[in-house]
Amino acid sequence: MSLWVRVFLPFAAGYYLSYLLRTVNAVIAPELSRELSLSAADLGLLTSAYLIAFAAFQIPLGLLLDRFGPRRVEGGLLLVAAAGALLFAFGDSTLQLTLARGLIGLGVSSCLMAAFKGFSQNFPAERQASLTGAIMASGGLGAVTASLPLELALPLIGWRGVFQGLTLLLAAVAAWIFFSVPQHEASGARDSLAAQLKAVAGILVHRTFWRYAPPVALITGGFMAVQGLWAVPWLIEVDGLTRHGAAEVLFALNLAMLLSHLGIASFATRLSRAGIRPAALLVGGYGLALASQAAMVAGLQPVALPWFLYGIGVSGGSLSYALLAAHFAPTLSGRVTTALNLLAFVGAFVLQWGLGVLIDGLILSGFAAAASYRMTFMIMLVLQGTAYAWFIYEGRRR
Repeated sequence: MSLWVRVFLPFAAGYYLSYLLRTVNAVIAPELSRELSLSAADLGLLTSAYLIAFAAFQIPLGLLLDRFGPRRVEGGLLLVAAAGALLFAFGDSTLQLTLARGLIGLGVSSCLMAAFKGFSQNFPAERQASLTGAIMASGGLGAVTASLPLELALPLIGWRGVFQGLTLLLAAVAAWIFFSVPQHEASGARDSLAAQLKAVAGILVHRTFWRYAPPVALITGGFMAVQGLWAVPWLIEVDGLTRHGAAEVLFALNLAMLLSHLGIASFATRLSRAGIRPAALLVGGYGLALASQAAMVAGLQPVALPWFLYGIGVSGGSLSYALLAAHFAPTLSGRVTTALNLLAFVGAFVLQWGLGVLIDGLILSGFAAAASYRMTFMIMLVLQGTAYAWFIYEGRRR
């Protein structure tokens, strides 16, 4: 059996479910708000429980991946996610759903980083950029599923039925990973905990790490905050779309992200050989993401166009992980990527919750809902632009 089937496909299935679960609340938000009488801030906090649990586990996750390997770590954690999905399916209070959402975030926290670790163990270095694009495409497919297809399924099975089905799928993929992925000798198994933590500290104070961290936290994290919750409310309140129309635009956003990741998977290696390095794709992608958000705030028509471009541009950010890891020893790869991922999810949590707090505050101050959304997104865009300028400035200093 080929490594593609034994290694890539089970990890891709895990990341597909992880991304679907990250973005599912964007479509079911109206039902949750109506059923539980949630404000924008409440909804942001409930949804962000996934992100904060995910982020809080990234440093321990890096230690576990380097010590025990991706097969054992992800196989076990997906069972935690299955328990969280089951609790969410039967939850009847804000507290229960928030706790369930946190369990889901913890359970799927390894899906991308374990895949990166598994790829580094089983595939040559020249294939890593293409594999990154391919695994991100599987996440993009999960996001696509959590848009218009989910909107069409809700009248048939409801959001509780969706989570019951996800419980079964998470358990099945956990078993697939555990019984399919090869087990390698763990590179960090001989190191003491103190030595492993010292290595993490070395990563966190490395100047190169802090070149990548701000744009990952604010641009990638901002995208996760918008895609996972605020896209649909924006499209309804600012652009005046129905929920079905908003779901169609969200579908276009996620489809663009999927196609962009497939493009990276197919052409990254060839482009690199032609002199277009992954770093150039990263800079160009982030620039397009910022420009498309500015077009959204400005009200560019047709509505779907800037959202489609946003999905294309932000996809380049996935290359940050492999580019940063290349500056460190291979034995540190799990800790490097999880440390960077920690910043992405902290940024997503702060922005997802913070956007809701700002929107509520502006509305209470007398601003119209559409104006409140625009001003809030403009603040986020300024922060992202500053991080982008820092990334370019630091690159030119080298």
